[in-house]
Amino acid sequence: MTSALNPSLLSWLRCFDAAARARSFTQAAATLCITQGAVSQQVKQLEQWLRRPLFLRSPRALVLTPEGLRLHGVLRESFDALEAALLQLRAPAEGAPLTLSCAPSFAMGWLTPRLGDFFRQHPGLELRVLGEFESLDRARMAQRGLAAAVRYDPGGYADLQDSLFLDEWLLPVASPAWLAAQPQPPQLDTLAPEQLLHDDQAWDGAGPHEEWLQWLQAARPAGLPPALAQGLHLGRHFNLTQLALAAALAGQGVAMGRAALVMDDLAAGRLVAPFRLADGGVALRGRAAYRLVAPADAVPGVEAVRAWLGAQAASFIRQRDAWLARHNTP
Repeated sequence: MTSALNPSLLSWLRCFDAAARARSFTQAAATLCITQGAVSQQVKQLEQWLRRPLFLRSPRALVLTPEGLRLHGVLRESFDALEAALLQLRAPAEGAPLTLSCAPSFAMGWLTPRLGDFFRQHPGLELRVLGEFESLDRARMAQRGLAAAVRYDPGGYADLQDSLFLDEWLLPVASPAWLAAQPQPPQLDTLAPEQLLHDDQAWDGAGPHEEWLQWLQAARPAGLPPALAQGLHLGRHFNLTQLALAAALAGQGVAMGRAALVMDDLAAGRLVAPFRLADGGVALRGRAAYRLVAPADAVPGVEAVRAWLGAQAASFIRQRDAWLARHNTP
């Protein structure tokens, strides 16, 4: 069976895709480094072959017909899939940097202060860290040139391998200055809404107030008092945990802390844990954890990052668990 995708048709489709994205033959020509007349002619040949128009031409812009919209949608999906496959198959250049995508708050609060140790251990490996929290799949990682990623979530990646290297514990935190400024010792049940500091989304796909709600349900298993329930929905909101914690450090209220991000401040006395759970402890194991996410056929260097993260996490866990043993008891 002879394929309809002959070289001429593929060339016409390439010009059509560029024109459809730009809505202009002139801009498409600049993108493809050919003349405007060549783009217009190749699109016209595609329309003649299809026996139907793909654009409505006007002096100001090109407008896709319904058939043009349908064809362009199929082309975009096909080209994106082809690009992802090519990027996945292409071997990295020798000595190319390894790019690690990392949840921003974790990158700032835990990873970056420890990176000096990684570079001392691996002087020949160039590691670049990008702070971002978008959801990932294999195609997106390939398109963005990501060798691996650190994500804070419950896991469950369909086409990537994720290895948990650090679990997380949740506890409300505030500054000593905020506590001292309260006219009476603060009570969890009567906190004003503006005193609760929120990370709007703990991880991609998390529900509203995910971490606050999990901790509060363990603190008040019989149900949340009205003031506290109202505070969950009002409060002060941020799009990064690190911003909510910065507000807590500045004495603006109580933030839900993650042990990995607040342990140094707790140890130094810059933050305190003012409230307790129903069982008398202060911290609760969270649903999410920190995971290294990478394709099964990860590029060289990812295994070194995985081993280093594991060793750093083990050291931190010893410090964290010693603090929990002193404070997380009735």
